[in-house]
Amino acid sequence: MKDLFRKLAERSAHAAGSHWAFMLAAAVVLAWMISGPYFHYSDTWQLVINTGTTIVTFLMVFLIQNTQNRETRI
Repeated sequence: MKDLFRKLAERSAHAAGSHWAFMLAAAVVLAWMISGPYFHYSDTWQLVINTGTTIVTFLMVFLIQNTQNRETRI
């Protein structure tokens, strides 16, 4: 199980650090901004981006910590 997490964390960190991940994140934010008038800038519209970014941030904290732990051991 530990080895599975290590491999998943390494691959996820590598993917999250790519230019494609940045482009995807920028596209999501752009789509959210463009959809604002359609949803009349409602509370739900704002909640979507807030929830999404909170979840991504929460998961990225563990990936960053795992990467730092591995680098410290070397």
